[in-house]
Amino acid sequence: MLLNTKSTEKWKKIGIEKRAGILVPLFSVYSKESFGIGDFPDLKLLVDFAALTGNSIIQLLPLNEVGSLFCPYDSLSSFALEPAYIRLPDSKKVQPVPQPFLDYKIKEEKLHFLRAVYSPDKIVSLTDCIAFKSANSYWLPDFVLYKALKEHHTGKAWYEWEDKFKYRDAQALKSFKEEHTKELEFEEWLQWQAYKQLIDARKYANKKNILLKGDLPILVSRDSADVWAHPEFFKLEFAAGAPPDMYCAKGQRWGMPTYNWNKIKEDGYKYLIEKLKYAENFYDILRVDHVVGLFRIWSIPYNDPLENKSLNGSFDPFDESRWAEHGRSILEAMLNSTDMLLCAEDLGVIPRVCTDTLREFGIPGNDVQRWVKDWNVAHDFLYPADYRRLSVSMLSTHDTTNWPAWWENEAGTVDEDLFYRKCVERGINFAKARPKLFDVELSKHGRLRWLNTIDLIDKVVWCLDKRKEEVGDFIELYLNTYQEKEKLWKKMGLKGKMREKCDKEIVKHALKIALDSASIFSINTLIDWLYIADIFKGDPYDNRLNTPGTISEKNWSLTLPISLEKLLEHKVVKEMKKMVKESNRI
Repeated sequence: MLLNTKSTEKWKKIGIEKRAGILVPLFSVYSKESFGIGDFPDLKLLVDFAALTGNSIIQLLPLNEVGSLFCPYDSLSSFALEPAYIRLPDSKKVQPVPQPFLDYKIKEEKLHFLRAVYSPDKIVSLTDCIAFKSANSYWLPDFVLYKALKEHHTGKAWYEWEDKFKYRDAQALKSFKEEHTKELEFEEWLQWQAYKQLIDARKYANKKNILLKGDLPILVSRDSADVWAHPEFFKLEFAAGAPPDMYCAKGQRWGMPTYNWNKIKEDGYKYLIEKLKYAENFYDILRVDHVVGLFRIWSIPYNDPLENKSLNGSFDPFDESRWAEHGRSILEAMLNSTDMLLCAEDLGVIPRVCTDTLREFGIPGNDVQRWVKDWNVAHDFLYPADYRRLSVSMLSTHDTTNWPAWWENEAGTVDEDLFYRKCVERGINFAKARPKLFDVELSKHGRLRWLNTIDLIDKVVWCLDKRKEEVGDFIELYLNTYQEKEKLWKKMGLKGKMREKCDKEIVKHALKIALDSASIFSINTLIDWLYIADIFKGDPYDNRLNTPGTISEKNWSLTLPISLEKLLEHKVVKEMKKMVKESNRI
């Protein structure tokens, strides 16, 4: 199947053997040589770790330069790399003590040191620096100018600048560049250093036969060099998001503008092609974020009150008959413009036109264990053999709770806000229905756990005090979530009474399902893996990379409780290698 698709040549290059991999955010790791945050050369230690554990893929979150929220999916550029990841010379002499959550103030400290070691007189004439600038002329001049202007305007967003800079008056920009040459050259140097260090890490991975998998965010920050330089490519009157679903009652509002694909297409998709061209320097495989958004994306009027989240959004294109050709043409342009193997994040409600196109193009989607079910008949988890061959199996993603936190807090539950909203819409007394249907002691973190005694649909209907035909959606919620833990316990082959509290034995069995699955790749977060060795302590709910739809200092800042050097020597290495080997993955 893989060798009979539009990605045939890419599969021949990668190989069609089943592979195992680890997902590691670079900001979550640290070494003796890094300074407060993981840096590009730390990837070499991750490569060593992958090789020792039998994994052949390292998946990274986007490494683009982030803005004030430090979200890698809401970046200042689709191209520029985050300078906080640059290795400092002799950094071990000033290394801060690692904390459970990263303090991004470290970025300014690193930039202070980088300014101190920067020597413009030695840089200007270097051949490889000149070549770097020439090869990246599509984006680099606009980016460094944007950064210098942003600093000039004390960090304000570009749409709050003086009009002459906001609307790119040619003479004003020319004068500014002449007056701020040093700042522009420093930003160029930063990007050159980041490029060189990431290239070096990629070469090391290649020598060790480890594939690097990057991540291409579908969107970019409203306040970004991309939007400032090419406003015609964006619909600034809209904010992107996701529609309401059973896991997020009001949906999600991400805030980034949606694309004006007609304008991008008129330009020959050059903006998209240049992104791929730059990413190709660093990665063998590329994850296409929110791939369904290429077919149709949830668009929310930008001025709609924030408290509504995504309730008042609609799909763009609005006409469903246009979705297939819309997404297909974009994906085809991507496939024809890169040698990287493309993978797709296809979670959520996915129209068939998207699924069919991914299959035809040979692009793997994501099979996340907690959602890999027969949703319509058995309402149960699938066996490993029934996972999609053309998929990446995993226990968790960067946007979900880790697996132990899901097991303890979310399995067998429904979203409380969603349930409440449905009750209000139907005239059901939520306060009366809640204790009849749900276990109050086991309901937490905004999730409602079904009582074990609600073992029949008729009991659900009776507690809601409505006719059966009036509460079909409530029944569907019940069928797909009631006793999830008990069902998965059986699928994992665990003996004895189901345990509410997660432990390393349960995590091992969950990982075994992902590893034994039919999926061509099985890539699990290093966080989930480390739970088989009791490396993380405390409530697993606190060890989360991101909570979608929220702004928090804990988002995108979780760090591992162990250095990379110590991790390489930890007993978990042998345990991981044994499990990967037994799954017959490379």
